[in-house]
Amino acid sequence: MRRLVIRPGAIGDFIVSLPALEALRTDSLEIWTTRRNVPLVNFAQCVRPIDATGLELTGITDAAPAALAEFDQIVSWYGASRPEFRDAVAGLPFHFFPALPPDGCDLHAADYYVEQVRSLVTVPDTPAIPQIAVDVPRENFAVIHPFSGSPRKNWPLEKFRALAGRLERIMPVCWCSGDEDPPLPGAVRIPDLLDLARWLASARLYIGNDSGITHLAAAAGTPVLAIFRATDPRVWAPRGPHVRVMEVKMEPKA
Repeated sequence: MRRLVIRPGAIGDFIVSLPALEALRTDSLEIWTTRRNVPLVNFAQCVRPIDATGLELTGITDAAPAALAEFDQIVSWYGASRPEFRDAVAGLPFHFFPALPPDGCDLHAADYYVEQVRSLVTVPDTPAIPQIAVDVPRENFAVIHPFSGSPRKNWPLEKFRALAGRLERIMPVCWCSGDEDPPLPGAVRIPDLLDLARWLASARLYIGNDSGITHLAAAAGTPVLAIFRATDPRVWAPRGPHVRVMEVKMEPKA
């Protein structure tokens, strides 16, 4: 079977869906995803950025890309809530799934995505754990990434600085930030996510908010302390062999 999987989304959303995507493997699997997530896929025969396929204009100014007709099955987390897109691809072998767990979901997001594909493939009844294979030696340093996609999720920067001061008595501390994060002097920036995963995997400890980079560190096997303020860790906590979650209540507004 030639199967196409279309999975857009932010870094963390994509990572927690990796077990579901891997369960969809066939002898001919192609994945279309956000350009930044492309390096994280090593189990498909072909990976393409969505913005290079013409998919984003489907149902708006263009018809469906001709390449879609080449697949026996198309599993899509893209376009499920866009009637114009669904109309444009009518007649093609699409299976649509919601891109995010609903409010009140009682499953971890990784398990939720696996349950979605269970109607298409056989999946073991075990907790889904995202994994990104990197083989690097562990070194004696810690990484702190004090940002996320939402200020509401962020533990105050001064608290991270205080924690770093205590950690530095034990090991060196490196700060990490992304292209869209606020300026942070001296922070390490590694745009390629697979290269970033390799660097994180070499750390003795990673500390961060509920963010895509925190999920990346956990999937790479790094010992992780994830700080949750505004989201539900029962659904969105990173999963990995050495993950601990600290819930911090948001301070009430004055």
